[in-house]
Amino acid sequence: MKLTFVTPRYGTEVIGGAETAARMLAERLCRRSDWEVEVLTSCALDHLTWENSEAAGTTVINGVEVHRFPTASRRQLDYFELDAKLRVSPTTAPLEESRRWVALNGPMCPDLVDAVATSDADVIACYPYLFATTVDAIAVSKVPTILHPAAHDEPALYLSAFRQSFRDIDGLVYHTQAERDLMEYAFGIGARPQIVLGLGVNDPAGGGRRGSELLGLGDRPYLCYLGRVDEHKGCGMLSEYFQRYKERHPSDLALAFVGPVSDKAPDHPDIVVTGTVSETDKWDILGDAQVMVTPSAYESFSLVVLEAWAVGVPVLVNASCAATMEHCRRSGGGLWFESFRSFEVTVDRLVADRAFRDRLAEAGLQYTSRYYRWPSIIDRYAGFLDSVVERGPRPTIRTGRLPLPARGPEYVREG
Repeated sequence: MKLTFVTPRYGTEVIGGAETAARMLAERLCRRSDWEVEVLTSCALDHLTWENSEAAGTTVINGVEVHRFPTASRRQLDYFELDAKLRVSPTTAPLEESRRWVALNGPMCPDLVDAVATSDADVIACYPYLFATTVDAIAVSKVPTILHPAAHDEPALYLSAFRQSFRDIDGLVYHTQAERDLMEYAFGIGARPQIVLGLGVNDPAGGGRRGSELLGLGDRPYLCYLGRVDEHKGCGMLSEYFQRYKERHPSDLALAFVGPVSDKAPDHPDIVVTGTVSETDKWDILGDAQVMVTPSAYESFSLVVLEAWAVGVPVLVNASCAATMEHCRRSGGGLWFESFRSFEVTVDRLVADRAFRDRLAEAGLQYTSRYYRWPSIIDRYAGFLDSVVERGPRPTIRTGRLPLPARGPEYVREG
């Protein structure tokens, strides 16, 4: 059986929930002797600019054959004007404008789409819903096509371009029940073959060092954020809340932002920003934290929550995020906040009570061990793909590929 993943970007350098999830599935499924796995992706690694930074052609990454195709252009400034207009009322945006939004959001990769159209795969998996590569791949695929939406409740989800595209998929793979409920509410596609799969958690691979020393904090306790440092991920809010907390509760508590910086890094004497770190350093820093904080309201799974539990660290999540709230409620492994006041109260409780932190972390570890180990995840995924292939592709009325936007002024990342 041959599976082809279609993703907007791919590689070990890519720190992004959906793209990382696709890589983790591809690398593990290709180890099975009965599956051949490949990836079609762009030559870009930067999701803000879509600049062609990698060479076109074929490489092998951790056993997976990866085919890269150039983007037609960098992200254009027209995207931001249209995005501001459509997000006010996405459900009423005309189809033509919503399709233009998807094209401007990018990446537009005509050669990649041609490769999908002529693919000899048994099944194609597009991951995630948001990008032009997914919409175009669904439009031209001639074989059973599944979608990993990686969806959360955001304005773009309600654009008619995605409603139209989702008519043509043959199956859906979700990260959480909350994501499935959201997609059913928005699109009423419960009759399609689908599975709530999630992701597996790797075994911790730390080096046994103290995270506080790696951060240059000596013996100071700290909260940890792990992931892309980005306003969209709630990092600005977390920085603001933490600074207000320290003003009201002076102590040696610090906050570490661990991951690549997409926006301006927070600047405060009690905040450490590491940038990208090695996998070993990541596990050591995470494992030494008092609490792992996930401030994002827009997550479809949040693997870092499970990674924190795997090393005995409780979590604090944004109450507005259905996926991370589902993990906390099902497991009993974390708390949540919905305002500065609730952030203040929960941080106070967690930092002050080691026994309470340990009870939360143990509950999270039990949950992770039961539901999110790789062997069972991959068995369930392979079985679902087999069933979709057996059913064959749906008869569809396709609307064709996205229009290639006219070239205009391009976005340039500051710094």
